[in-house]
Amino acid sequence: MSHSPAVPSPEFAGLRAAVTGGASGIGLATARYLAHRGARVAVLDRAPEALPDADAELLLAVRCDVGDDDSVRAAVATVVDRFGGLDILVNNAGIGAQGTVEDNDDAEWSRVLDVNVLGMVRTTRAALPHLRASEHAAVVNTCSIAATAGLPRRALYATSKGAVLSLTLAMAADHVREGVRVNCVSPGTADTPWIDRLLSSADDPAAERAALNARQPTGRLVSADEVAAAIAYLASPAAASVTGTALAVDGGMQGLRLRPVAD
Repeated sequence: MSHSPAVPSPEFAGLRAAVTGGASGIGLATARYLAHRGARVAVLDRAPEALPDADAELLLAVRCDVGDDDSVRAAVATVVDRFGGLDILVNNAGIGAQGTVEDNDDAEWSRVLDVNVLGMVRTTRAALPHLRASEHAAVVNTCSIAATAGLPRRALYATSKGAVLSLTLAMAADHVREGVRVNCVSPGTADTPWIDRLLSSADDPAAERAALNARQPTGRLVSADEVAAAIAYLASPAAASVTGTALAVDGGMQGLRLRPVAD
């Protein structure tokens, strides 16, 4: 008697995830990736109405401002109430900043650090009681190549992402014995709405895009889907022994030193 081969279950079947900053860019790509592979996914965003209509049935949209602790706690409570728990937290919400140390005042430094660093503190703090109850608990933070490479005119942004890298390692150490894994991804320059806005304000957008492409050894920007795939790996059961790790998705920018191409 012949038997049909069993169809494997989606890798995230039965898991529940929350993705901050999930209505666009890397966050949206990650939310879609997880949902298409079986997870129940909530998008936590300041503007959940920005979620494309095509994703409205696939993803749970929850209004959340990571700069406000009450908002974060209410959003996490909503997700847990709807899903019955939480297994995966993707701390992706963040804002950009340009300039040297002279170019931003104290208020701007406080604003960016509050969103990019304390935002992750707030969401993780609210999620931890629920993650501890999960048999598969994972936190993935969105870091940046700016945390480990000196990029021009990114002093404030790089400082915030350097803190994210250190925070990731500290949280991994604090919670590994509680069954909670913590990792981060470090994208290079990714083709996201923020980069689009940055380019649109440049004197020569085409030349600026060409310069950003050339800065990465692959000769192109990283795609949001490529970063999402890395986040999903770190969040997945396949990475059960991976914690305290920063995974570069940067087209070789972190480790490669190529010779200039001869004319």
